[in-house]
Order: sequence, then C-alpha cells, then structure tokens
Amino acid sequence: MSPTFILASGSAIRAQLLRQAGMTFDTVKPRVDEQMIKDALVAEGATPRDIADTLAEMKARKVSEKHPGALVMGADQVLDLKGTMLSKPNDIDDARAQLKMMRGQQHSLLSAAVIYEDGKPIWRHVGQVRLRMRDISDAYLDDYLGRNWDSIRHAVGCYKLEEEGVRLFSNIQGDYFHVLGLPLLELLNYLTLRGDLPA
Repeated sequence: MSPTFILASGSAIRAQLLRQAGMTFDTVKPRVDEQMIKDALVAEGATPRDIADTLAEMKARKVSEKHPGALVMGADQVLDLKGTMLSKPNDIDDARAQLKMMRGQQHSLLSAAVIYEDGKPIWRHVGQVRLRMRDISDAYLDDYLGRNWDSIRHAVGCYKLEEEGVRLFSNIQGDYFHVLGLPLLELLNYLTLRGDLPA
C-alpha cells in the first residue's frame, strides 16, 4: 500500500493541480515564518534558487516531523528579476511598483518542491521559467490592477497566467506548471517510478 501523501501548503492552485492529476492527498498548512527565513537567506547572500528550495524544504520538514510514514511535499516559488528577488506584494501600490520594474524586462520564476519521508528529504526539484513582460502602459497597468487585485494579491509577480495576467507577456520559455508554482510533471514521474502511482 502506498504511503499517505501530504501537501504541506495552503496554496489552492497546488492542491487543484494535484487533484486534477488524479492524486489522493491530505493538506496540512505548515507553520513556518517564511519572511524571517527569506530575510536570513538574503542576508547570507543566498541565490533566489536556493531560497525557493530552502523554503520548500522547511515546509516539508516541519510537517513530516508530525506525520511519520507519510510522503510530505513542501513547495515554494520565487521571482528573480536580474538577481533581485521579488515577493508577494504587500498592497496594491507595491504591486504597481513591482510591475513597473518588470515591464519590458525578462524575469525568472523558480518553483521548488521537496518531498520528505520520516523527517528526511528523499526528492527535490527546482523548475525555472523565463518570462518577458511587454512594455505595458501606465493606463493599462492601473486598469489591470483595478480588475484583478483580489485575485493576484497573493501571487508572486502580481499576475496569474491562467487569468488576464497572460496579456502582460510577449514571451514565455518553460513549463506552464512551473509558472503555476509546482514542478508537476517531475513530481508525477518520481511518484510513478517509486510505484506510488500506477504506471
């Protein structure tokens, strides 16, 4: 019998992706001070990739400690704009400032996932997508934020590609699931090779 799979995340989109892929799982939101960890890693000079990976691992480890025998997956996503890490916006003014920084530029989204079993990491993956934002006008930017703020307020980069956010971009290179915040194909391949999902 396959072990219980736990998603250590409060993300609705990650849960939706797993459900749509036909997975059975429990959800446990980890109690992790993400901002404190991010600040400490930035102070140490960690790369955005390492920050995404570390946050995913901390979430998986925290939940794994309380659920022996389960496969626990933590996930996190970080936006890298020329070496500067952008986080979820604090408010609509912060979102406007971030989008102005990104327009006409290329940035990367790093989507990390780490699986723990019995308090130890057994799998990890960091997927990268490169996105080039159009040089959008101030007027469109303000209209976009007015229409979409409730939906994007918790989104890294202040956009959702599955919604109007797709109109912000001229070019996207990489896996769509990585944009949504989960290296889904890599995860499913791993679980299938392990025998936890039918081949």
